[in-house]
Amino acid sequence: MTNILRKAIVSGELDMGQKISETTLAQQLNVSRTPVREALKQLEREGLVEIVPRVGTCVRKPTEKEIIELFTLKEVLEGLAASQLAQRGDVPELHELIRAMEYMEKSVKEGNLDGYVEANDGFHEAILKGSGNSKLQFHYNLLINQLPYRRFVYLTLEQPDRLGKSVEEHRRIVEAIKAQDSQLSEQLMREHVRKSGGKLTEIIKDKLLKK
Repeated sequence: MTNILRKAIVSGELDMGQKISETTLAQQLNVSRTPVREALKQLEREGLVEIVPRVGTCVRKPTEKEIIELFTLKEVLEGLAASQLAQRGDVPELHELIRAMEYMEKSVKEGNLDGYVEANDGFHEAILKGSGNSKLQFHYNLLINQLPYRRFVYLTLEQPDRLGKSVEEHRRIVEAIKAQDSQLSEQLMREHVRKSGGKLTEIIKDKLLKK
């Protein structure tokens, strides 16, 4: 139950600020209200929903400040993950990373934005897994689940020239990791996340926070 609702929020199926009815969800999922209520309490602890007594529950809308803070942490964690993956050499996750990069390039040539976003997910997942650091992955997941991240990716990639620049940034990261240059891998990964976050910050006021 919790996983179903979490996925709906993170994917953007449930919009930021959208009200959530326990009764409606229970009917849709053919369960009692109790598991729905418990799932919503867990998601509130994770920062995904807001429960207001006698008012109801809604998908939490992060503030501009929170988004900036979360991307700052994302930069640090993913930079560290890239550095650790580079130090591990020829591990399975490196090959997953290369395949994701190849799919990104293929998607760009075909003009397939959905394919690119899917490949982007695989790219970042391979880096996190490839770090070999379970604690890093745990805290990263807690962080990323506080953002409708996939929707943010679409927003940034829809900006002029961002898609081409994103491909090049990913390609340079892969080359640094393949060369086992941990310092450069971390630097490039952090720069990539910083640029993505910066581009997002330019558009969130108009497209998200003023909705």
